[in-house]
Amino acid sequence: MKVVLGDYSHSRAVKDLPDHEFVEVKPLYGAFARMVRTLEFDVCELALATYLQARDNGVPVTLLPVVMIGGTHHRSLTRLPDAPPLTPDDLRSRRVGVRSYSQTTGLWVRGLLREEYGVNAADVTWVTTEEPHVARYTEPPYVERSAAGTVVDLLQAGDVAAAVLGPRAVGGQGEGLVPLIEDAEAAGRAWVERHGTVPVNHVVVVRNAVLEEDPGAVDALYAALKAATAGAEPPVAAGWSEQLAKALEIGGRYALEQDLIRTAVDVAEIERGAARWSD
Repeated sequence: MKVVLGDYSHSRAVKDLPDHEFVEVKPLYGAFARMVRTLEFDVCELALATYLQARDNGVPVTLLPVVMIGGTHHRSLTRLPDAPPLTPDDLRSRRVGVRSYSQTTGLWVRGLLREEYGVNAADVTWVTTEEPHVARYTEPPYVERSAAGTVVDLLQAGDVAAAVLGPRAVGGQGEGLVPLIEDAEAAGRAWVERHGTVPVNHVVVVRNAVLEEDPGAVDALYAALKAATAGAEPPVAAGWSEQLAKALEIGGRYALEQDLIRTAVDVAEIERGAARWSD
């Protein structure tokens, strides 16, 4: 099987599996469009929003109940340190940069903006630098594409007032930026306590045809990931859980509110698809 996984301690531990070809793609999100547009890989790590959109558009993949990375995103809404003070409430009718409207970090940021500040996705103009991974998805009218470079370039040029750039943004773009949300870490912990789960960023999917043709190979990879993620910090884990179900439900609800998907996410249906890996 051709497998794409990011570079983490829990993925490095499985990359010596026999009969599995681990393909390196850097940056990792470069593999996402290749997976959902052409099914280039047999198993692929995938951003949550991309998975939800792929599912909404009938892409024949099945979710493995494995979370590769995740975390809260209150620190991911940022501005330049020397820019005028700005709060989340000030974002109405402003321009905010984000790599792609369907980027999963943006999904979680827009969700908390609506939930905690009453700022809806349509209240903001989202300026993007990249297209969606799912080719059949059409962005809403309050999304613009820019050819001006990276998201941090948009910030520095004054084209946007704020940006979705967390501390782990590709290329270190988030370094030195200031969160708009005061005490972002405490706000993130409060979100987790309120919802009983941690936001999920990346999951793992398998091509349906591969699951039908060689389920044993998929099961072997899943078993290795389950062993490698044992004891990891949430939400990183393998196995269906109440926390994963809640993250899918909330992420799916946010995605529907933000016009990322057209139909509500049926978490029970996703769980049935992953039943063979339930403990």
